[in-house]
Amino acid sequence: MSKIFLYLQKVHDLVYSLEHNTQINQFKNLLKQKEFTSPKIFTGGVNILLWNQLSESEKSKALSKSWYVYYSFRDVKTGKLKRMPNIKGNANKLKTKKERIDYLSAMSSALEFLLEKGFNPNIDNNNIEELLNKKQSDSSKANNNSVVIPKEKIAIINDSIAIPETLTIKEAFEFALNIKKNTIRDTSYKNFELRVRKFRKSLDENKPITFITKKVINDYLNGVLINSSARNRNNTRADLSSLFQVLEDNEVIVDNVIKKINVLKSNPERNKTYTSEMQKDIYFFLEENDKLLLLFIKFVSYNFLRPIEVCELKIKDIDLIGKRIYLRTKNKAVKIKIIPEILMNDLPDLSKFNPESFLFTPNGFGQDWITEPNNKRDYFSKRFKEVVKTHFNLNKDYGMYSFRHTFITKLYREMRKTSSQFETKSKLMLVTGHSTMTALEKYLRDIDAELPEDYSHLLK
Repeated sequence: MSKIFLYLQKVHDLVYSLEHNTQINQFKNLLKQKEFTSPKIFTGGVNILLWNQLSESEKSKALSKSWYVYYSFRDVKTGKLKRMPNIKGNANKLKTKKERIDYLSAMSSALEFLLEKGFNPNIDNNNIEELLNKKQSDSSKANNNSVVIPKEKIAIINDSIAIPETLTIKEAFEFALNIKKNTIRDTSYKNFELRVRKFRKSLDENKPITFITKKVINDYLNGVLINSSARNRNNTRADLSSLFQVLEDNEVIVDNVIKKINVLKSNPERNKTYTSEMQKDIYFFLEENDKLLLLFIKFVSYNFLRPIEVCELKIKDIDLIGKRIYLRTKNKAVKIKIIPEILMNDLPDLSKFNPESFLFTPNGFGQDWITEPNNKRDYFSKRFKEVVKTHFNLNKDYGMYSFRHTFITKLYREMRKTSSQFETKSKLMLVTGHSTMTALEKYLRDIDAELPEDYSHLLK
């Protein structure tokens, strides 16, 4: 815990007693160039004035983050305001918004009082008690109505503020990676850690974490862009920003500069939708040549799962009696989806299999298959390429994901025959699993699910 926090605890009472002191306000107005910014409170990334309008999950998420007081002080060497270490004290042990705001407001007021009295966080403040007494005496002489501060209420800590020791790049990255490993799914972490590792290789890990500036990151991202694509560059930027946000939240760095780096416009590649004839031909071919792969594809087609989600299904995740699938999502939560009758008719008897075994494996249903989820997805992607794409001479625009687009388009158009656009989209959200109407609408536009009627008569 920083020494300034202990000091602020002892002076906040004094601040409240001075809130009507007009002499201090006059002193503020006389400053030509303030040496510091007014302390502010970080409230978990939400607007505290709109707290009552937030959902319970949004409130809980905000309270799960660190709340603190932050401010800047002018650097002697550069002449610019420099962000100082955040002050948390015991704020984050408090469980409610009101408790944290009351606590941090007291700390913020106490800090501003100290700064106004001449406190400098960059130097030893051995003479600050003398300075406080002098200003108090001057203020009393100038205004007999001003509040006199009892000397016993002023407890001064003469040591300089304890600035946390700067970590090396290696230490900081390992710290942040350990945090991320426990907050995201294993599959997501593998991709995340891979991008971070590549970035680390471009750095001298023995240098302090402060060596990594916006320019250093921009130069690296430009290299990623030149050697791959805008999409990969943007994904790299997002992962690095997520890592640096952990460092900022834990006060290892002052600011996550990656948030100030722009996202580039990119044109994502999306698999094309199969025509009705193509889909039927592929199903008929697989019925004769690879029934396991066909059932795998039907989970993508009828349950609208992503191939990697199908790969991770275990026997215990399939409830044939309740006609339910229990799906583990990216945030490790379990999501429940129904099994439509069209898929139920194709499922084998699963009662004879070990519940912990995977539903789909290279050698059939319910076998052990110990490897990374990405490797499982790659296996079935290669199997699809060898069995289907080679036979039908399909190019890179078509893949297993194309079946998801195909059947969502088919379902949407059938539902639109009897329902309005809004009604159709509202029902479709429950089926596809999109979390917002905006996300679903963007997806439907991308796959051209909604097409206009023939407008030839308008052109005559």
